[in-house]
Amino acid sequence: MYKTLRFIFGDQLNASHSWFKEKNQTQYLYVIAELKQETDYVKHHIQKVVAFFAAMENFAVALKQAHLNVLHLTLDDTQNDACITSLLTRLAKQYQCQQIQYQYPDEYRLQQQMRQFKSSSSLKISGCDSEHFLLPYADISNHFTKDKHVKMEFFYRMMRKRFNILMQDNAPQGGQWNFDQDNRNKLKKTDLAAIPEPKIFTNNIEGILQRIKKHHIITFGDCSATLLWPTSRAQAKQLLAYFCTYLLPCFGQFQDAMTCQSPHQWSLYHSRLAFALNTKMLHPMQVIKQVLAEFTARPEQINLAQVEGFIRQILGWREYVRGIYWQNMPDYATKNELGASRSLPDYFWHGKTKMNCMQQAITQSLETAYAHHIQRLMIIGNFCLLTGIAPDHVDNWYLGIYIDAIEWVEMPNTRGMSQFADGGLIATKPYAASGNYINKMSDYCKSCHYKVQQKTQVTACPFNRLYWQFMHSHQARLTHNPRIGMVYKNWQKQDPAQQQAILNRAQWCLDNIETL
Repeated sequence: MYKTLRFIFGDQLNASHSWFKEKNQTQYLYVIAELKQETDYVKHHIQKVVAFFAAMENFAVALKQAHLNVLHLTLDDTQNDACITSLLTRLAKQYQCQQIQYQYPDEYRLQQQMRQFKSSSSLKISGCDSEHFLLPYADISNHFTKDKHVKMEFFYRMMRKRFNILMQDNAPQGGQWNFDQDNRNKLKKTDLAAIPEPKIFTNNIEGILQRIKKHHIITFGDCSATLLWPTSRAQAKQLLAYFCTYLLPCFGQFQDAMTCQSPHQWSLYHSRLAFALNTKMLHPMQVIKQVLAEFTARPEQINLAQVEGFIRQILGWREYVRGIYWQNMPDYATKNELGASRSLPDYFWHGKTKMNCMQQAITQSLETAYAHHIQRLMIIGNFCLLTGIAPDHVDNWYLGIYIDAIEWVEMPNTRGMSQFADGGLIATKPYAASGNYINKMSDYCKSCHYKVQQKTQVTACPFNRLYWQFMHSHQARLTHNPRIGMVYKNWQKQDPAQQQAILNRAQWCLDNIETL
């Protein structure tokens, strides 16, 4: 009935793909399917599963409105299909398709699955580019080498030049490449009232929730009958417009800040566009161009530091971690440079801990399937690093809980940047920090059970004790690192009795991690 079956993965909702611009669409059957394979490979936040399913359904509707032949299958329709390949084999036979086409997946496990399917099936199977990323897949090996550190700053500069973004006469606009030093402000009490209300949506998801319950999909986290996240290209564009209008003027200035004193503390000035980008409802260059247009139109309200800080995340970091991922898989998924082996404490699943920073970040994550990059890196990730949580456990938790987490972006951020498990392929030092950093960038410490000024007392901040225990335990490995050599000089200046008291209290924290 159809010559070609074209399968669309749940994170390939790209309406601008060349597939949809071809003539003679009558020969193609586009398939979008909910599959237990994709809900069960790790335990996911309920909002993440719902958001993907809702976005997939809306994309199917949009394709049908464009007069394409679309088959949107729910869990009800695929409950007897063990995996993607069994589904595709069944559908190809049912619709008498001569060949199957797909866009190259962005996760290694799916890439391998499709390659094995291609080699074992009698059907003609072929893949093509997803046409989403700014650095083509074929170019990754030109900029990344397996098991070799690539400095993100140099990669980012190359991308700026390649796409002529914030450039002037082949030099960076403003005379410098990076304005990160201008973008590390803490929110003062007088700043809190000015934080804009976040743009949220009220997508009805009752039907999806019923399907998830019916098919016994195991999830965690909170979810109401409506979903606040964008589930269509139109909503994603609204969120982008809202960011440019109301949030961009202060984004960079407060991008590392944290607070528990505002009703909008979970969103602050962040765009929250990662889910829309990672599902390809938005293209990264579309986002960059709109930000640049807003900057050009409102220079008196939006300064260069705000724009550069945001574009660095899209043009630089996002493309960078993808390159690290593909050039180092599958070995990257097994890296554990520091030999971490501890299990996640139970409060990662319910947020009930006396550490206010952890309680705030985890509870927010459970409630919204979201936390911004500093909460992920310097609160939750820092705690996992200091306590030696096994990278596999950390990966699975981050991959499951965050709505925007897809392995290509999650794993390098978590196993690499956060946990230093890759031994420095991404970060040139472990991102370990004591309570002083948390106190500097947030107001969490003011209402905490523990005291950030203390190190050895019973009520001392666990991060203070654990930081020195971590540095002491890994001294042989890290002492020659030029970025943290001063830390060891400060440690050695402390009285031996003081050192031992700190280490003893740190060990108590590790032994009693569940009750912190």
